[in-house]
Amino acid sequence: MAQQEKDPAEGGQTDRSLTMSRAMVEAIAHEMREDDDVFYMGEDVADYGGIFDSTEGLLEEFGRDRIMDVPISETAYIGAAVGAAQAGMRPIAELMFVDFFGVGMDQIYNQMAKNTYMSGGAVSVPMVLTAAVGGTYNDAAQHSQTLYGTFAHLPGMKVVVPSTAYDAKGLMHNAIRDDDPVVYLFHKRLMGIGWLPAPDGPKTPVPEDEYTIPFGSADVKREGSDVTVVTLGLHVHRALEAADELADDGIDAEVVDLRTLVPLDTETVRDSVAKTGRLVVVDEDYRSFGVTGEIVARVAEAEDGLAALEAVERVAVPDVPLPYARPMENEVIPDAEDITDAVRAAHGDE
Repeated sequence: MAQQEKDPAEGGQTDRSLTMSRAMVEAIAHEMREDDDVFYMGEDVADYGGIFDSTEGLLEEFGRDRIMDVPISETAYIGAAVGAAQAGMRPIAELMFVDFFGVGMDQIYNQMAKNTYMSGGAVSVPMVLTAAVGGTYNDAAQHSQTLYGTFAHLPGMKVVVPSTAYDAKGLMHNAIRDDDPVVYLFHKRLMGIGWLPAPDGPKTPVPEDEYTIPFGSADVKREGSDVTVVTLGLHVHRALEAADELADDGIDAEVVDLRTLVPLDTETVRDSVAKTGRLVVVDEDYRSFGVTGEIVARVAEAEDGLAALEAVERVAVPDVPLPYARPMENEVIPDAEDITDAVRAAHGDE
């Protein structure tokens, strides 16, 4: 049995630090050694090791029967994964880019997410759908979205968005062992690959032992008393950068990393806002009908929620396709300065 979440700073086995991609692979390899029913399938995941290193080294250990390159047909291989899961296996199917979900959406939403319900509980679908998300490297409108709000909106799927190597490993262990479908979304900029440098922060101490992080458990990455900043993925690190700058001006920001959207840890968010009275929600997804609005609504719906809120700010991608040109992409994706400005506004400094 896996140990529950532990402090990554404790114990001699945590002296090593891993990139997020290595932490994910370590969890997958452990689960594959423990259970022959776990296998991985996707485009360029075998010989290439995943274009974002999501499967680097797995082919050499487990062979082509369990690390499978597939044709460029998301409908076919996601459907195959759904069938394998219903037959008792535990597949991991990778969408190379989350933007490609449209061509396989019937298998994702009408099969993977619904078949347990449609069968009256007669079948389970214990599979993980992984996908790379996010922009910041000029790959244009069809390869740069996050879209995690889209998956969270549709019932039947758990949605996971790690921001550090430590979280990535624990959440991956939990995802593979879960008896329901899990959508595991990793941000390309956080993976720690050579051609796409990561910010400071996602490479963390990671225990060699297995451990799980329960879904629905947000993590307060930085404690503070003046303003609550709620975010996920890449923008956890941009929020922490903003918080450090704000601290120089006497503004103490608390940064809450959601880690999972489904289930959502509403309690941790509400507790933080009850302390600070001010809420800033930061998201790399689109502003309208998305995560920022949902978080604000969850806080407002709490008993005395509106009364406790002195100020609310939302920071998100405007409702436009992600541009290719670097200056334009930088303009629409929130950065640390945008977060700083929003926190100052919530604090009443502007």
